[in-house]
Amino acid sequence: GTNRLVSILHSSLLTSTEEHQELKEVKEEHLELNEEENNFSQRTEAKNPFTCPQCEKRFTQKGSLISHIRIHTGERPYTCPQCGRSFTRKYSLNVHLRVHTGEKPYSCPQCAKTFTQKEHLNNHIRIHAREKRFVCQQCGSGFTRNDSLKNHSRIHTGIKPLICPQCGRSFNWAHNFNSHLRAHAGAKPFSCDQCGEKCPSASALRYHLQAHANERPHLCSSCGKSFARLDSFKVHQKLHSGVRPYVCSDCGRTFNKATNLKEHQKIHTGERPYKCSHCDKSYSQSGSLKAHERVHTGERPYRCAQCGKSFFKSSHLLAHTEIHRPKASQ
Repeated sequence: GTNRLVSILHSSLLTSTEEHQELKEVKEEHLELNEEENNFSQRTEAKNPFTCPQCEKRFTQKGSLISHIRIHTGERPYTCPQCGRSFTRKYSLNVHLRVHTGEKPYSCPQCAKTFTQKEHLNNHIRIHAREKRFVCQQCGSGFTRNDSLKNHSRIHTGIKPLICPQCGRSFNWAHNFNSHLRAHAGAKPFSCDQCGEKCPSASALRYHLQAHANERPHLCSSCGKSFARLDSFKVHQKLHSGVRPYVCSDCGRTFNKATNLKEHQKIHTGERPYKCSHCDKSYSQSGSLKAHERVHTGERPYRCAQCGKSFFKSSHLLAHTEIHRPKASQ
């Protein structure tokens, strides 16, 4: 019995010793892992020493951290002097200013097309490389970016998610929506650096700049008149074809432009949104207001080529030119 007790104690002692040794090895492994984690953490801290106090994101440069913190605070210290838009980074402001100046420093080496941002150039280069990984399932059109495919799909679905809070008009694209909102506000933040003309959108400024460059690439085959803008050319072509697709539901009068129909419909609704800044008169059409304001300003833009007499309205000039026509012999 004594020998058996000694044997059990010896076995228990061995087991205890083995467990102790195993526990010691586990602790050593744990310490080694902690040491590795600490070393990795130290290397990360050395590599990215600047930490955001709010979200703990790390940065290699102090300036990057300062710019990042503005996301949390909402601070936008860099403001565009032309349109008032503000930015968290000076770089973003400099890129934005190119919209106003028309500067496009990044040029495609294959087709010479220019861009305001390097990212836009890189996206464009993919077109040459035919990297169109995102394909429309309805029409097979390919796109280099998924967001471009999503925007394209609205053509098929008819979805216009951007709705104007003032008039209810809806839009597919954000840039068209923003330009429309500026039209309501009367804002024209894009200035021509050649003549000072102000435009409501970057595309309108580009069209305007073509006038300075005398670029009129759209030529009418019927009368030879040329146009800088494609939309103006298409409207002009309707004059020759006689197509007037926009019909007033109140009186049946037809128009070749949707904007002309909208202006006309204000006559029926009694809406007179165009108010004279000099007196209390208001008008349903912007052209009527402009003609009226010349009474106050004294401006007479319509000049007779034969006698030099000038007039407030083009209709007055046309009536006047009858004086200069040779009378038919009796």
